[in-house]
Parts: sequence; C-alpha cells; structure tokens
Amino acid sequence: MESETYLTEAGLATDSLDDDYDSGWVDDGTLPPERYLDRELSWLAFNTRVLELAEDPATPLLERANFLAIFASNLDEFFMVRVAGLKRRILTGLSVPTNVGRPATSVLADIQERAQELQQRHAAVFRDQVKPELDAAGIHIESWTDLDADDRSRIDEIFAQQIFPVLMPLAVDPAHPFPYISGLSLNLSIRVRNPKTRKQEFARLKVPPMLPRFVQLPDDESGHLRFIPLEDLISNHLGDLFPGMEILEHHEFRVTRNEDVQIDEDESENLIQSLERELLRRRFGPPIRLEITDDMDDVTLGLLVRELEITEQEVYRLPAPLDLGGLFEVTRIDRPELKYLPHVPTTSVNLMPAEPTDVPDVFASISKRDILVHHPYESFATSVQAFLEQAAVDPAVLAIKMTLYRTSGDSPIVEALINAAENGKAVLALVEIKARFDETANINWARKLEKAGVHVVYGMVGLKTHCKLALAVRQEEGVLRHYSHIGTGNYNPKTSRIYEDLGLLTTDAQVGKDLTRLFNELSGYAIEKKFKRLLVAPLHLRKGLLKRIAAETANAENGLPSAIRIKVNSIVDEAITDALYRASNAGVPIELVVRGICGLRPGIPGLSENIRVRSILGRYLEHSRIFSFLNNGDPQVYIGSADLMHRNLDRRVEVLVRLVDPDHLREIDELFDLAMSDETSSWTLESDGAWTRHHLADDGTPLQDMQNVVMRHISQRKRTGVLR
Repeated sequence: MESETYLTEAGLATDSLDDDYDSGWVDDGTLPPERYLDRELSWLAFNTRVLELAEDPATPLLERANFLAIFASNLDEFFMVRVAGLKRRILTGLSVPTNVGRPATSVLADIQERAQELQQRHAAVFRDQVKPELDAAGIHIESWTDLDADDRSRIDEIFAQQIFPVLMPLAVDPAHPFPYISGLSLNLSIRVRNPKTRKQEFARLKVPPMLPRFVQLPDDESGHLRFIPLEDLISNHLGDLFPGMEILEHHEFRVTRNEDVQIDEDESENLIQSLERELLRRRFGPPIRLEITDDMDDVTLGLLVRELEITEQEVYRLPAPLDLGGLFEVTRIDRPELKYLPHVPTTSVNLMPAEPTDVPDVFASISKRDILVHHPYESFATSVQAFLEQAAVDPAVLAIKMTLYRTSGDSPIVEALINAAENGKAVLALVEIKARFDETANINWARKLEKAGVHVVYGMVGLKTHCKLALAVRQEEGVLRHYSHIGTGNYNPKTSRIYEDLGLLTTDAQVGKDLTRLFNELSGYAIEKKFKRLLVAPLHLRKGLLKRIAAETANAENGLPSAIRIKVNSIVDEAITDALYRASNAGVPIELVVRGICGLRPGIPGLSENIRVRSILGRYLEHSRIFSFLNNGDPQVYIGSADLMHRNLDRRVEVLVRLVDPDHLREIDELFDLAMSDETSSWTLESDGAWTRHHLADDGTPLQDMQNVVMRHISQRKRTGVLR
C-alpha cells in the first residue's frame, strides 16, 4: 500500500485501527455510563467524511475520484484489521466488551449494516456523479458495450499481445480443488458448459494485478482519453481462454482477509525471522468480506460462500466495477485544471541563507534559534532531510541517532544514514519492523543499513517505537553539541508532501540530553525515567497529560485563566476522556480538533457542555498532534507522535516535546483559532455522534479552507522574511 490511502502512515490507513487494549483504567462510577461513542462507528463516520469530499461538486473532479479511491482503500484496511479483530475474538470465545460496553457481536452487526450502506453510497457517487463528470471532461471509462467494431478490433490486438499471455484460468473439479483466493485480488468467477456432454464446470480467473487496472484505448477523433476496466476487457475474451466451451456466466468478486500480524516477542529468539514467517501466514488469513457484482447468480454465489466459509452478512453486492481503489490510476492523468492548484513547499525562512548565493547551512540556522517547521507548507527536503544529509558529510558530526517507523521506497533518509556510516560516523538506526503493512519494507531497510555498518536495533520487547526522533552530535570548539529533531510525522519524503505535520529543530541542551538518554534506553538496557522537556510513553505520557488537565481543572475552580486545546488523529483513551469531562464541568473551555475516531461526546449538559470538537479534512491529511494548556497564562504546549489511544499510551514508545519559543506558541494558537473558527470549513461533532459539515456561509459562499489559509500565511512569511 502506498500513501494514497490517506489514513495509514505507509498506506495511509491503520494508524487508528489497532486492537482494543486494557489500559488499567477503572471507572469510578462518578460519570454517566453512556458517555463514550463507539470507536468502530466513529471510524466509519470518519470515512464518511472522506466520501463527502468526493460528493462535493466544489472539489476538483480528479480530486473527487481520488477521494473515492481513498475511501475504498481505507475501508479495505478497516476490514483487514479492525473487523477481522472483532471476528477473531468472537470465534475464539475471547470476546471482550468494546469501549462502550457492547458485545463484539452487536458491534460487528452494526458495522456490517453501516458498511453496506456506505459501499452502496460510494458506488452511487461514482456511477451517478463522478463518472458522468469525467465523461463531460473528456475522460471516459468505457464498458465493452460502448465500443464500436473498430475499437473492439484494436482491443483484440491489445488482449492477444499484452494480456492473454499472463492470464491463468483455474478449473474447479474433483481433480482441481477450489483455488486459494488472495486478499484484495480482483477475480472473475466463470461457469462454462461442455456442448457435447452438457456438463457445467466452474473456473476462477485472477485479474493480473501487475497490469494497469484501466486499459487505455486509442484516442477517438475528439482526442478524448478513453479507458476500459481490465476485468471488463478480459470478460469479453473468455472464449479465447475456454475454446470450445459455452460461457454461461461470469461475474467479478473480491475477497478481504484478516491480514493482521500476531507475534509473541517474548517467545521469539529472532524477531526478524519470526516476523517474516508471520508475514507469509498473513496471505492466508481467513476471509472476512466478499464483494460481488450485483448480477451474480445464486449458483455461483452459493459456491463462493461455501468454499470461502463466510456468512451472508459478509457478502456485499455492488454494481460494477468493484474495487474503486483502482481510480488512483485515473487521478494521475495530467489534467491540472481538474486538480487542486499546485502548491510548492517553501523553505522555512529560518533555514534560508543570508545571501541567496550562499549554500544553506542547517546547523548554523538551528544554532541561532529553535525552528518549528510545518509540512507540507514548508519543505521537508530543505529542512529535515537537509539536516540529516548535511550531518552525514559534516566532518564535525561524530554521531547520528534516529528512529525509522515508515519511510519511502527510495528513501534519501536511509541513504543519508548509509553515507554517514561510510564516512566513519557512529550511526544508530532504530527501525520499527512491526510497523503494520510496512514490515517487509522495514526488514529490507534494516538489512541494508546493517550491511553499510549502521548499528540497527529493533526497539523494546512488547512495544512499537512510534516516536519521530533524530539526533546529531557535533563537535564545536572542543565541546559536543546536540542538534535534535522531534516531529509528529514519519521520516518519509513522499508522505511529507501530503501529510500535515510539525517538527522542532533545536540545539537546546536539555532536549539533547533527554534524547541521548532515551536512545540509550531504546538500544540498551535501561528503565525509563522522567525527562525534562519530553513526555515519553508508555510510563509517563498519560500521567503527564492527566497532570496538566488536572491543573487546568484546578485553575478553573479557583477562578484562574484556563483552557485546553488538543489536535490529534484519534481520541479513545477513557482516562484522558474522563479527565476532560471533569475539566469541562469545572468550567475549562476545551477545543478538540480530531481527524478520525472520537470516543468523547461533546456538548452534554453537566458533562461536556464546555467541549467543542471539530474535524478538518482536505487536500492534505491532518496528521500533527498538539497539546496546549493555558496554565494560568504560562502556556504549556507539546507536539509529538502520540494520539490519545490505548496503544499509543501503553504499547508504544511515543514522545512529546514542549515548545518554549514565544513565536512558536503564538503560531500554535493561530492554528487552533483557525481550525475552530466559524468561518473555517469543518465538521462539528454532535453529542449523539453525528458529524455535521459546515462548509458554506449563510449566503451560500464557501467558507475558508484552513489548509489554503496556512499556505498563504507561510508564503507571505517567506515574502516578508519574517522569522517565526
């Protein structure tokens, strides 16, 4: 999976889809029992918001197609992980109540009902809105019936030369058992009859995933772009695959499997080898969803249900084409007028040389002041990447240490670490090989780094290392100085262009000491202690946030200024949620910006009337995590890698760093002001869990887009040369 999925971090999608976990929290009974929203249905509500962007005629046309593909890819991953986890717990009899106390069977039924509705709505948006508008724009996704004789003749040549040689029809009979159907593959079910014996047979044909999903047809006289789905093209050439047989029925189907990975690190002598074996097993996880075209006959459906051992509730009848994630291919068409206006990230004003002809010196810039970079508005390549690349060749740099959770396929970050090792520097890379759906890639990176002489470690047993940290130790005038980067997003140059993230570059001695101790703990044997400018999970991050929420609560009770502002991908943790409820009851104004899951109910009198929740979605994936506490006028503001989820606070190494520069604190305040403004397009969470979109003013004009406003502000900052 690649970044186009919009939700995960490699596949943009599972960052908020981990299994439930007992955090040790105990309900003290002082708050209403029905104070949480169901996390699974809240996630489906998030994907509904993605779908609403595809439905919006104000969204550029190819971006609407992109959001349709994102919705499909997101839902695939939700089924592969979240739904699969629920089903696994039900089947094993180990099912525990969900975060709202409901049995897993009840939640699974609700998910299946809601997913059926959403998939039908998703298909209708493509069929009734996006496809007709693509046609009007000269981009045609044709069906076989749309083609004339000349087109079909040319398609015959394409099929014979480029497609037929790689097709592998598999018969099903006593000599040929029902074949294994790989997860997310697109398939054709085919029933044929021998004209001599009149005997019917069944065959399965996998649509080759290595071929383009949409085959481009020769341009017509008008110069329009024309495509035909690969499966439609193949379906109309089945006679070439089954010569002499009568083709009775053919239909598309697609299976989603449980593709989560379970590994017991305590019992594993070699983590990489154990994980590699588990990745092989992933391909054979049990089916948890069967998508079929709505014209499939009952005989074929009965065979698939029986052989795949799934229930009727797990069958999703949809109009063709299935797997609209294939629309990612269409969105790559070079039609800029049908896409968002291009935005080129600028170099942070703080990192620009004094003279345009000078070579940028990242170390000199950081040594002057802390630098807060905001991606993708400010360039990752000229900030974080440049920091590591310069460290790799700088003779004064003695050591580099960093964490790698996900990175790109052609990673310049990895190349910089290799270059540093080859230049004789001490290099430590903590590679998290358990990053879901990036396990294979990270194993390959780890081995490449080890061959180059980099010290590679894999974190701590039972924990994922999710924090985003880099440290360069530089000798300056006989003294060792620490240059640090702590971010909210991965060291991935590709996703940095579509993920909104923050990162702090600093030479602060205390941050350097904290990171040095933390890296020693991650690579060696040590017990985590408290840090000065960091909050670190799993031991102290939740405690630190609860302490600060309690301080705001006390300030409100004592008539002192108080406020809490939090921006995260998801919030489910009960202890944090209950603390926010108590703060609200004390009169603390609380503003939450939540992209994905929100288990908190805002606006309930006597519980959360002082809490407002907004969600921002757009061309960029909002990914930064920010925690801001007014603290009686002495603001305590943190950025980092942690969401308010059990797995972040209890099963991951996460890091938040406190910002201290007044300009950075003001910039964070401005971001929250913009996100919560009634003049900004957003979704508002109601107390019943419904999200209401507010994107038009009373006169029908569009409200301001937060991401466009930030773009303008940062571009203006560059023009004026104002340092922030």
